[in-house]
Amino acid sequence: MTLDDLRASRSAVITRAEAAAALGVDPRTITASIDNGTIPSVRLGRRVVIPREKFLRLFDDTEVVGAS
Repeated sequence: MTLDDLRASRSAVITRAEAAAALGVDPRTITASIDNGTIPSVRLGRRVVIPREKFLRLFDDTEVVGAS
């Protein structure tokens, strides 16, 4: 799963595992980011999902740190 795969998806939400795979991080990193409010999420019963469009907007127009 990549960010391009997520952009091409028609799903309204993604899972923590999908977000982690797209970013190349551990799912616990996604959970921590959800807990601190960095990544938006929605609780559906006991399940926590991430709105796909809001997640992708986090990476729109991003600037590489340290680039000149």
